Amino acid sequence: MAPRDLAALAALFADETRAAFCLALLDGRAWTAGELARHARVAASTASEHLGRLVAGGVLAEERQGRHRYVRLADERVAHLVEDLAAHAAPGGAGEPPRSLRAASAGSAMARGRTCYDHLAGRLGIAVTDAMTVRGLLRQDTGFALTDDGVRWFGTLGIELARAGRRPMARGCLDWTERKPHLAGVAGAALCRHALAEGWCVRIGSERAVKVTADGERALHALLGIEPATVR
Repeated sequence: MAPRDLAALAALFADETRAAFCLALLDGRAWTAGELARHARVAASTASEHLGRLVAGGVLAEERQGRHRYVRLADERVAHLVEDLAAHAAPGGAGEPPRSLRAASAGSAMARGRTCYDHLAGRLGIAVTDAMTVRGLLRQDTGFALTDDGVRWFGTLGIELARAGRRPMARGCLDWTERKPHLAGVAGAALCRHALAEGWCVRIGSERAVKVTADGERALHALLGIEPATVR
């Protein structure tokens, strides 16, 4: 990569509105331009200009359905880049102090459990990752990798681990609130989908926050020995 290419990529994130768009899209879903404009509290014309730059730069992918224009993060690599930048932007997990009780509550919920693109993050994601490692289902000593027992564990849950292109089976993603890596990759995405489908956790609010349900507490304790208090 030439220096100017790196500078051009960095410039795409060097704007508060574009940064707000990318952080919102870490929920893994497609948003309309209008939804992102309201989220960032900017005019529709301003949002359209910024989205055009992000799409042209390969950060976002665009889809059109009828009159609606949807955008999402281009791929998992972009999601990891945004999450890593967020981690570096808030050393020690400290950021701008919340300005309201609502903001403080939302921040607490995000730290407790959230989705990072398509896998679990926050205290919940770290608890799952650490428990899998302790039980020999996941290795972190030479990079993230599922063990044979880990592959079988997914199989017993009926979770299919289908490789998609060059995406790694397991990958560590630095958690910006916990300052430790959580499980991403094919396995992380599959486990997140399973947890949501089985009702182990549910999305709350308009952000990426998720809450572990009573069924989820029982399942996580039975399968991985995670104490309910850890994910509350």
